[in-house]
Order: sequence, then structure tokens, then C-alpha cells
Amino acid sequence: MKAMLLTDHGGPEVLRLGQAPDPVAGPGEVVVDVHAASVNGADPKVRRGRSVHQIKQFPHILGRDFSGVVSAVAAGVSDVQVGDAVFGVMDQGSEGAYAEKLKIKAALVARKPDTLSHAEAAALGLISLTALTAVEDTAKLKAGETILIQGGAGGVAGFAIALAKHLGATVISTASARNHAYVRGLGADRVIDYNSESFTTIGPICDVVFDTVGGDVRAGSYQVLKPGGRLVWIAPGPRGFQTPRDDVQTLRPDVKRDRAHLERMLALLAAGAVRIPEITHYPLADAAKAHEISEGRHLRGKLVLDVR
Repeated sequence: MKAMLLTDHGGPEVLRLGQAPDPVAGPGEVVVDVHAASVNGADPKVRRGRSVHQIKQFPHILGRDFSGVVSAVAAGVSDVQVGDAVFGVMDQGSEGAYAEKLKIKAALVARKPDTLSHAEAAALGLISLTALTAVEDTAKLKAGETILIQGGAGGVAGFAIALAKHLGATVISTASARNHAYVRGLGADRVIDYNSESFTTIGPICDVVFDTVGGDVRAGSYQVLKPGGRLVWIAPGPRGFQTPRDDVQTLRPDVKRDRAHLERMLALLAAGAVRIPEITHYPLADAAKAHEISEGRHLRGKLVLDVR
């Protein structure tokens, strides 16, 4: 099969299109012919060797979320059949979506509705799992609360904005001026231009902060929390950072891969509560270019690799 191979740790140039062995499904697994794969912010970190995800052997195939068609089913699988269009997210510690084929536990995929393209389904996979786990399961956001979502134009944050609004919260977000209309369209009640205004000026009015940016943004986020508030983060703070308050909770979501959260996302999408992010397409052969855009950290929506 064709695959984008990570040949070593380094810059985008270490990604090279090549051949890899076709995967073979083990018990409880399926093989999926991949049509589209998502590029996530974690991918360049893995490529550079700056992730907790350790690569055991090169060449390595990156990629966590995908959409495609089941081409093989192993023993013990009865709820997924050959020919089913499915999407999903690789299990924690596993990758392999930047390729024409992958194997995965059948329990981790969900059927793709005909109303979604493969690119749209791939774009929604990991961002929906992350946002749902962060906002619903970890922050336990309630109607009437106020949430600040950092980096609102990004994939995870954008989904979280729509989800929080659906749950009945007042939603504040940060974004550059050019993305304000986009973020408001997702459901934000107020958008702060981080280039011209410090979000800390809103004062301690938030029940929840969801930080998708990290660094100094994470450090400053404690200033806008009410006593008893919750800071949920998926991007680390500055090196050596210590939580400055003991009257708030600092929580990191445990983003498990499962069909239940994928189907929760589909139900929200069908109800019009969330929407498909803006997608920028690249062919699989141009994965290095997609990584350059991802590392620029000013992307709106999601990057998707068209594999087939």
C-alpha cells in the first residue's frame, strides 16, 4: 500500500511517500481502506520527537483519525461488515492513518452517515472526541455557566464552542480579528482579539476555561476563573509552570477512543447543535505541506489528507 512514511525525527522533509506492508486484522479488528485522514496539532510534535507518544521503529506512519471503507473483518467481529463506510480514531498510543489501509479494533469505529463525506467524517473524529470529553465529561459544563474557550478558530475549540452553546452556556472565545465572524458563527457570544486585547481584562467571571493553546495562555487563564472554577487543558503551560490558585480545579481530559462518543457527535450533528469545521484539503503526497500549515498554529478549522 502507499503510505506517507516518517523516516526519522525532524522537519517536514522527513515525511516521504512510499510503500508499506498491507495491515492484517487480528481478532476483533477490521482493515479499513482509508479515503481521508485528518492532520492534528499533535502530528508535527510526534514527527519532531516532542510528544509523549514514542516511536519504536522507523519508518513510522502518522495519523490518528480517518474515514474509509471496511475491506476485511477478522474473527470475533459481527457488528461491522466488509463494505461498510466507517470512521474513527486510532487507539491511544497507535497511529497509521496516513496510508491507504489501516487496521483497528472494530469497537473503535462508527458507521459513516451518507450525509457526510469521508473528508468531513475524518475531520470530526478526534476533535469531537476531545471536545466532548473535555466539555461534557471533564468540565461537566452546565446551562447558565460561563466558559472561555481559548483559540476558538481551531478544530477542537470550534467544536467545543458549538457544544457549549448547545448546553446552554455563555461562551467567550479568543481568536484573531480575521476569524471573529467564523467563531461567532460557531456560537460564541463574545470574541476577544488576542492580538489587541488581553483576555484577562474580562476578570474572574468564568466557571470554566477550556485551553487548547497552552503556554502563557494557560498561565493567564487562572485570572478569569471564579473561585471553584475549572480549568480544562489539552496544551501544556510554560516549562516549570505551577498552578497559582488552590481554589480552582485544574483538569486534563482522558480522551478515550470509543464508538459511543462518535455516535454522540453524530447525534449532535444531526440535531444541528454542532457543525462540520472548515476543511482545507491536501493530497496524501503533500502531507509535509499540511504539517507546515499546522505548525503555523493559525489554521481555521481542520486539515484533511485526501488519500483516495
